[in-house]
Amino acid sequence: MAAQFGRRLRKGVTTTAVAAAAVAALAASQAPGATTDGQGGQTTSDTTPSPEEAVGATGNSPYYTDLPPLNSPNPAPSASTGTDTSGVTEAGIPATVLDAYKRAEATLREKKPGCNLPWQLLAAIGKVESGQARGGRVDADGTTLSPILGPQLDGNGFALIKDTDNGAYDGNSSYDQAVGPMQFIPSTWAWAGRDGNGDGREDPNNIYDAALAAGHYLCRNGWDLSDQRDLDRAILSYNQSTEYLNTVMSWLEYYRRGTHEIPDGTGTLPRDRSDSTVTVPPSPRVPSAPPSPRPSPKPDKPADSGSPNTPPPTTPPTTPSTPTDTVDHLENAGTARFTAMAGDAFTERMSARAETDAGKAVAKVRIRFTIVGDTDTTFTGGESVATVVTNGSGVAVAPALQAGEKTGSVTVRATVVGRTVKGVTYRATVTERAADTLVRTGTKELTCTPGGEFADAVELKATYKGAVADKVAATATLVTSAQDPTENDKGPYFKDAEGKAVRTLSGLTTDADGLLRLPQLYADDTQGTFLLRVTTAGGATLTVELTVAAPPAETEPPAETETPAPSESPSTSPSASPAT
Repeated sequence: MAAQFGRRLRKGVTTTAVAAAAVAALAASQAPGATTDGQGGQTTSDTTPSPEEAVGATGNSPYYTDLPPLNSPNPAPSASTGTDTSGVTEAGIPATVLDAYKRAEATLREKKPGCNLPWQLLAAIGKVESGQARGGRVDADGTTLSPILGPQLDGNGFALIKDTDNGAYDGNSSYDQAVGPMQFIPSTWAWAGRDGNGDGREDPNNIYDAALAAGHYLCRNGWDLSDQRDLDRAILSYNQSTEYLNTVMSWLEYYRRGTHEIPDGTGTLPRDRSDSTVTVPPSPRVPSAPPSPRPSPKPDKPADSGSPNTPPPTTPPTTPSTPTDTVDHLENAGTARFTAMAGDAFTERMSARAETDAGKAVAKVRIRFTIVGDTDTTFTGGESVATVVTNGSGVAVAPALQAGEKTGSVTVRATVVGRTVKGVTYRATVTERAADTLVRTGTKELTCTPGGEFADAVELKATYKGAVADKVAATATLVTSAQDPTENDKGPYFKDAEGKAVRTLSGLTTDADGLLRLPQLYADDTQGTFLLRVTTAGGATLTVELTVAAPPAETEPPAETETPAPSESPSTSPSASPAT
């Protein structure tokens, strides 16, 4: 591969200085650190991955090794007729394919903003895996006009992956083959597949579905692709090869410098693949133990062909070559009961133990935990599938489950990656959000005059085990009495949308702070003390007193008395003189 790599690099070199800069840039990108097994389990950089830990999203299928031109994809305008325009040509991406990459980036920006997925990374992988869907040979919905299949993974120069989909995706019922423009193997697509164009299907042959699936695949494990170390890990998890990492990185940097849209079906087709016959034959893609003679490289297989290159082996290996081959079944290694309230994390974690037919534990086996059925419960990180390698005791512990808002039963299945053996099925239950305590936030008495409206609103706070109980369903009813919970037909009432009196409100929900503020209360002409009862999921109940009374009668002040006029003084009154 080294000779092949150098030969292609030299094809576009115009000066020694430019060539040296390109090699330095590619060398700088080789900092893989920790790698992954393609399903999320991590191995250290100084540990050779076992065959079942190194298949990646593509099963380590062959890929295109063509490198981008060294000139800029956006050369400065020139009147010279000898201007090299190869950069402009290679930078063109078919319109539908480019749209699928950008749409996937937008979706991941919303769903997993911490991943920082650039659409140019999807374009780089799409270029290396399928030459941008064979130059954009897709229909208006983004589905390839003919299948894009890698060679069958029969162990003859490639990974050995026996059929996992009964030929549903690749048409091969003996061995798996990488499928579609992003080259997913069926076993990976079974959990990584996404519906990117909203047609209700998850089709690896559709560029919108495949691009979105690739984005989610690259964003798992909490990776931040703006960090070079995580970016290297993500790319290597797609195909476990340093040459693959270098090739993808070269196209990523090239597309970052500029690209443009071209008509579907007019893209430049790559020519060279990693399984081509070259001066130095390629190394086996998956190491085995004990070492065996290097197989001869396979001849090229047309990318659009679905027929196998070689017949399946007629004689199975006499001795197991990997720990996975010794597994006979899985056992439940943890608790049998898993319950959590909607929106909460499950406190118990599911675990499975890989065993031989004699009951002996098997270490270093990949166990895939898959959430099935119609549920929004996920593993931590938002994924519905998690793959974990068994420890020295043969036990794999799944990530914690995060309950969604859908209540009811949740099913999780544990299976052995690469083997069809008895697995384990777990049942989990998501209960509705609940509150165990309900209190008023105010202490002021709630009073109203007949025919009027209550001046103060009823506000309550719900908690569960001392913590805020948010999004908890509640019901408020004006009850007949403390002993009779039936709805009262007189006294205070709420109003519906048409202004009619209602005395029961259902469908109420506490807010993010656990608060529940009831609508305006009104009163009819009936006076007295009435009861408002509020109940929540979980059994919290609070009864509030409401008083309807006429205002106190006004006391009339005593009538004012007139002060009598003073009598006239005799000295001032005229007097009759006696007759003389």
